[in-house]
Amino acid sequence: MRGPEKLLKSENNWETHMGGWFAGERVVYRGQDLHVDLKDMSWMELYVYGITDRRFDERQLKILNSIWTNTSYPEPRIWNNRVAALAGTARSTATLSLGAAVSVSEASIYGHRPNIRAIDFFWRAKRLLDQGHNLHAVVRGEIDKFRGIFGYGRPITRIDERIPHLMCLVEELGCAQGYFLKLAFEVEKILIEDRLRLHMNITGLDAALTADMGFSAREHHLFMTTCFLAGMPPCFIDAAEKDEGSLFPLHCGRIAYHGVAQRDWSR
Repeated sequence: MRGPEKLLKSENNWETHMGGWFAGERVVYRGQDLHVDLKDMSWMELYVYGITDRRFDERQLKILNSIWTNTSYPEPRIWNNRVAALAGTARSTATLSLGAAVSVSEASIYGHRPNIRAIDFFWRAKRLLDQGHNLHAVVRGEIDKFRGIFGYGRPITRIDERIPHLMCLVEELGCAQGYFLKLAFEVEKILIEDRLRLHMNITGLDAALTADMGFSAREHHLFMTTCFLAGMPPCFIDAAEKDEGSLFPLHCGRIAYHGVAQRDWSR
C-alpha cells in the first residue's frame, strides 16, 4: 500500500508490539507489565530486554555491565567527554552536555560505528567459515578490502588496558569458551603472525562477547550507545566548577598558522 492510504491508516493509530502507556492504569513493556512483571529487573537487565526481547542470566548481565564500566573514563581529553566538559565550561545544562556528548560518540573511527563493523565482521566470518573457507583467507580478504579490521589496532598504544580486566571477569564466570570469543583471539593471532601488529582492542572483545550472547549488529549497536555515559558527568561537573571558559585554552602562539600574514584592515 502506497500513497495517502498508508498515512491515513496510521493517523491517530500506531500498531506496535513494543508496549504502551495506559494512563493511570499500567505500562506495557514488550507484552509485560512494567511495574508488576518486570519490577525486579535491574536497569541493565531491562535495557537489554528492551533491545533484544530476550532474558539474560546473571553471568551474562555481569559481563554486559562490565563492558560499560570498563569503558567509562572520566577523562576530558577524550573526544566525547570533551564535549561534556565544554558544555560545563560554557555553563550549559547537564542534559545538553550529556546529550551532545553521547551524540558525538557515534564516531566513524573510534566510536559506535566501529562497534557495528566489528560484530558484523564476526558474523560474516562465521558464515564464510561454515561454508568451508579458511580463516586466514577470510582475514586477508577483509584486510585487502577494508585495509583493516574494526576491533583490531589502536592509534595511541597497541595495548588496550581494558581487555585483561574484562577477560579476568569472563574467565572467572566460566564464559571464556564462546565461539566468537575464541574466533576473536584466533583473528588476533593471524594479524600478529602476519606482522600487521594489529592487537585486539576493546571494541573487538565487546563485539565477540555480545555475539556469543546472540546479539545482532543492530542490537550490539543499541547496547553500546551509552557505554561511555558514566564517564561524562564527572567531566561536566569538573568543568562547571572551574572558571568559565577555562577548559584547555590555547595561546595564539601555539597555533601553527601558515596562511596570509598579519595585515592592516581599512574601512
